[in-house]
Amino acid sequence: MKTLVLLSDARHPVSGRPAPAPTELQAINLARSLADEVTGLHAGPDAEAARGALGHGLARLEHRKILAGHDPLPSLVAAIGTEAPDLVLAGRRAGAGDQTGLLPYRLAEALGWPIVADAVALAVEGGVLEVIQALPKGARRRWRLRLPAVVTVHPAAPAAASFALGAAREGQVETAIGIPAPPDEPAMEERPYRPRPRLIASAAAGAGAAERLRAATQAAGPGGRVMVDPSPEEAAQAILNHLRAIGILKPAAGG
Repeated sequence: MKTLVLLSDARHPVSGRPAPAPTELQAINLARSLADEVTGLHAGPDAEAARGALGHGLARLEHRKILAGHDPLPSLVAAIGTEAPDLVLAGRRAGAGDQTGLLPYRLAEALGWPIVADAVALAVEGGVLEVIQALPKGARRRWRLRLPAVVTVHPAAPAAASFALGAAREGQVETAIGIPAPPDEPAMEERPYRPRPRLIASAAAGAGAAERLRAATQAAGPGGRVMVDPSPEEAAQAILNHLRAIGILKPAAGG
């Protein structure tokens, strides 16, 4: 079984130095439970952060070099088409940058593959992938789907393998030129500031046509009643009168 793990240009949350994302390292550990050899895939200007995953069980890293800010999706789709893996694993979101978490879903849509999110355990039998999905409050759900597929890994998955310096030195990094994909400029429109219209006063419940027309055509004034240090009874009565006047409460019996 051939498995790829997507690696992002992650950064350590404290030092800001390049470092693999924790959920991506957990994805490598899950992939190793299914295949003896796991390949990493990264698209970006450099692979400094992704290279650190070689010491956590990754045998080989494929780097598709693209300019900073370019969309990595076309390069990833092309690399996956060349490698033809059975399974693609990814973290929940990148370890740096915008961190939208949408890339695995966009990738699955581009490939036409199914996707399951927040996996904590994986198993394969007879070409069918079994995924245990993490749900809120510790609940779990079992999914079965045909391969190939895309799966994202939940932080509750088994911990990543310990770093091994020898494995990191023996790991191979293969760099190739990716597909340029400049980001689309968002469509922007400038409009002059215009003050918002005032709210229209609502007619009381049961009002006639003339009162409703007057309420719809006249702007609401400040209205209200200023009460300075009223007694609790006076304040409560004023609130009730106001709610009845705007139609929220029915008129008082005999009023």
